[in-house]
Amino acid sequence: MNPADHAPAADPRKRVMDLLARCSRGQLEAAWAQVEPKPAFARLREPETGLVMVRGRIGGGGSPFNLGEATVSRATIQLTEGTVGHGYRLGTDKTAAEWSAVFAALWQLPAMQDVVERTLLLPAEEQRAEEAAQLARETAATKVDFFTMVRGED
Repeated sequence: MNPADHAPAADPRKRVMDLLARCSRGQLEAAWAQVEPKPAFARLREPETGLVMVRGRIGGGGSPFNLGEATVSRATIQLTEGTVGHGYRLGTDKTAAEWSAVFAALWQLPAMQDVVERTLLLPAEEQRAEEAAQLARETAATKVDFFTMVRGED
């Protein structure tokens, strides 16, 4: 596991966008049901789907190479208060990308930040931590310890 995965994000908005990109559409819709009053928003960038090039490095430090393409959906919205939110996610779910943008904008409002944290971001962080712990348990179960026995002959 990469130690950077556990480091606190230098930019809190990066943490928010990362967690929103990992939330399912159902989680986003359930959180929206708990938001009162419902804010109005306008689309600055219609939800759209495209491709991005995924780059890799051998051993984490070698020369970069193009691994392949990934499908990504994105959207940008603006709340009537003027706050702008951007949403990105892997896959073709444009609606989920738009919901991510809405929650990214809501999180920036001091009055709504606690609601977004409590209903969406903290559960997403807990789910991510549980998935990481489960992966660590599965990995530990397959660990093999090698040792060398001395035959006693010189």
